[in-house]
Amino acid sequence: MNGSRDGAFRAVLLAAALALSARTMPQGPVQSDVNRIRTVVLDAGHGGKDPGNLGTGRFKTTEKHVSLNVAKLLGKYITQAYPDVKVLYTREDDRFIELMERCNIANRAKADVFISIHCNANDSKDPHGCETYAMGLHKTEANMRVAQKENEAILLEDGHELKYDGYDPKDPESIIALSLRQNIHLDHSLLLSSLIQKQFKERVGRPDRGVKQAGFIVISYTTMPSVLIELGFLTNATEEDFLQGAEGQDYMASAIYRAFKEYKSTVEGVEIAPPPTEKPAPEAVASTDAVHFKVQVSTSSKRIEPVAKNFKGLEGVEEQQGAGLFRYTVGDEPTLEGARGVQRVCREKGFDGAFIVAFKAGVRIDLAEAVKLAQAQ
Repeated sequence: MNGSRDGAFRAVLLAAALALSARTMPQGPVQSDVNRIRTVVLDAGHGGKDPGNLGTGRFKTTEKHVSLNVAKLLGKYITQAYPDVKVLYTREDDRFIELMERCNIANRAKADVFISIHCNANDSKDPHGCETYAMGLHKTEANMRVAQKENEAILLEDGHELKYDGYDPKDPESIIALSLRQNIHLDHSLLLSSLIQKQFKERVGRPDRGVKQAGFIVISYTTMPSVLIELGFLTNATEEDFLQGAEGQDYMASAIYRAFKEYKSTVEGVEIAPPPTEKPAPEAVASTDAVHFKVQVSTSSKRIEPVAKNFKGLEGVEEQQGAGLFRYTVGDEPTLEGARGVQRVCREKGFDGAFIVAFKAGVRIDLAEAVKLAQAQ
């Protein structure tokens, strides 16, 4: 990418991130009634004329059938345990559903969680293991390839160029821009992803490929925490044996259910972003109600020592902890313009997905509300 093109593209990403940040969800103390999970949408990947990934040929295994079976089993477990939770499916049989319609189903239902279930494949027969994705900038070229392959389903849709704002599944820049859309739900998506991987590893004994971030269409246009699960590689004979059988499918569905159960309990009953434990200095007491803007550069399920060497040289990194996640911010600006300057520095350091957040009295608040409050200060 040349210099001028890179600069223009970064400007587009900056504008997109700021627009999305303006809709950031409040993250003060959780109230169980407000954060109660009432509706879950389960998305069985592919279907109909789109078989998805194929097995080795021994069983004629197709991704579309494995994903549907696991989704329906998962739905059964959730319904049995939580009769008050509505479980919806993007498809309940072997039919083709456009990617955008899958998102629309979840959005129309005002779902609280979206879980998309898939199976992986590789040109080599060696890769194996399960992984769970949340939306985000691609950490590796391999993540991008997985997302591009899953997104190619849009090429089967009529008029896909208009439906997806010109998105091209073969264009890396297109995927990077797309991946900025889910920043507002990233924390919860990463939490659910980490719980799913934990269950796969500890309860089912599956090889753990970890929690990753990539630009999947089907979890980028949803307006709720969303994850995409790759149950394993159908191109690996051992994993195909496991995934094409009823027992293996049941094990995977029950593992996802246990992760959902823990996730539900967590978001309904604990504080997501508790106020800082440090007391303000005496001279700062008079301004504790003032709005402050910061830039979030990272969210992790594991703690990272908040020192410059761990954050590409960024100084003054602060850590907030809650719901099993660690969030890292830099800056402390009284105005949005000041925060934009900090954001530019973060982008230049390589944190392309950095986004602006706001705090009042130590509690994270909606960015749009913060801008209004700041103007009145």
